[in-house]
Amino acid sequence: MADNDLVSPLISSPPSDRSHLILTVQEDTDTDHNNHNGNHGSNSTHHHFRNPYAFLGSDGFTVPGSTTADPFRNHTLEIRGLYEWLKIGICLPIALARLLLFGASLLIGFVATKLALQGWKDKKNPMPKWRCRIMWITRVCTRCILFSFGYHWIRRKGKPAPREIAPIVVSNHVSFIEPIFYFYELFPTIVASESHDSLPLVGTIIRAMQVIYVNRFSASSRKHAVSEIKRKASCDRFPRVLLFPEGTTTNGRFLISFELGAFIPGFPIQPVTVRYPHVHFDQSWGHISLAKLMFRMFTQFHNFMEVEYLPVVSPLDKKKENISFLWRLNASYESNSVEIETGAPASYMVEMATVKSLLHISSMEAVDFLDKFLSMNPDPRGHVNYSGFLRVLRLKACTFSEEIFAFIDVEKSGSITFKQFLFGSVHVLKQPLFRQACELVFSEYVSGENDYISEQENQFGESVRPAIPDLNEDEVHELFNLFDADGDGRISKEEFWTCLKRNPLLIALFSPCLLNKDISQDGNRLAEEIV
Repeated sequence: MADNDLVSPLISSPPSDRSHLILTVQEDTDTDHNNHNGNHGSNSTHHHFRNPYAFLGSDGFTVPGSTTADPFRNHTLEIRGLYEWLKIGICLPIALARLLLFGASLLIGFVATKLALQGWKDKKNPMPKWRCRIMWITRVCTRCILFSFGYHWIRRKGKPAPREIAPIVVSNHVSFIEPIFYFYELFPTIVASESHDSLPLVGTIIRAMQVIYVNRFSASSRKHAVSEIKRKASCDRFPRVLLFPEGTTTNGRFLISFELGAFIPGFPIQPVTVRYPHVHFDQSWGHISLAKLMFRMFTQFHNFMEVEYLPVVSPLDKKKENISFLWRLNASYESNSVEIETGAPASYMVEMATVKSLLHISSMEAVDFLDKFLSMNPDPRGHVNYSGFLRVLRLKACTFSEEIFAFIDVEKSGSITFKQFLFGSVHVLKQPLFRQACELVFSEYVSGENDYISEQENQFGESVRPAIPDLNEDEVHELFNLFDADGDGRISKEEFWTCLKRNPLLIALFSPCLLNKDISQDGNRLAEEIV
């Protein structure tokens, strides 16, 4: 959407001999907009709702099926075959011994870590060397934990680069095994989710790594994490900084979108790849519970693991400022999915090659729609219900709102998925008359010489009440605040366009004011630039 920026004219200027287009909205004579409770459940699938975007020329949209494999799928989720059952039976006594070793190692490591952290208050600075020596007890314990999980030997290819050459290490993330391995091998500072701090026993051990906590869905938290990565990477007294740029575990067969935190500081980076060769047991932490994955590991004769240290990647000294841009391109164009860390990550996955081809948007723009969808509080399946949809878009339950929801709910299931929300929103945004309609609505409700819509003069309420007549003052105010980005009680042209570009489904609110309006395609009146 590079040509839809805020400094471009909302209306282009085609040849003057083009005919005028008349926007006509069909009036809803079969339903009552004033007294509808808005219960959108399974029964509503039997109702026929009109298309609220027909005035833009839309005749609906379709959501393409998945064309790629699932990068989060564990390929041996079920125990199958006589060999596997016999192996589990034979290994059960061994599993009990392994479980005891695991528990003892974890407990000893926890006690050693508590001792190393005792009385240490200056955690902003590197851990003193005598405390690091105590942490070697915990590091040996983590190797025993790996042994208990069946990793009796680990094949390595290449060597870790010296810390002064590559202060940042990035790795793929397949299972919970890699952090344990890196703790033993490198004892790095890691970047991890804030939720890890509360894990029993493990949380204390993680704190000893001087972890950089980050909330992936908080811009301020991400900014702080990047600052900490830069600070610790620039000081040789800190250990290496380890990041898993994919941000979640995959099955190791695909590359998904990268987080940029490791690349923005512009320091040399050593990539590391971890592989788990297998025949009968996929060790990836995909659609499988932690308890089941641990049980399967305990009941294997041996689990294979390969670690390959790749050559150091060094940004050019004069182009460090461009490293974020370069890695953003890599993440956007080489990965084939956009996903999040969630109980059902595949529910949020979209094939970016298809999205770019059909919708002409970038990965970053898709992520913006993903953030909006996540704020609707999806259920564990990744589905959003009617009430969550209304809450985020500040709509009131009524027939008109049901029509908007039903437009996105192409399967008529009473809930929507991220893919439906993304394709439906961008379908509306890309309608040829979308920008013309936005401009016409804004100019319709700007009074006098003002270049803004005022809340005090009730101009905004007048513009939305024809669609939802029974909106009270508080509901109008909430909807107004969605448009009023700077909170000054006025909606400028820039704010109006930006809000509708981020929430294109809301253009339907203004469809009644476009009844039989004449939109001139010559652009003489509407080609004013937003500055």
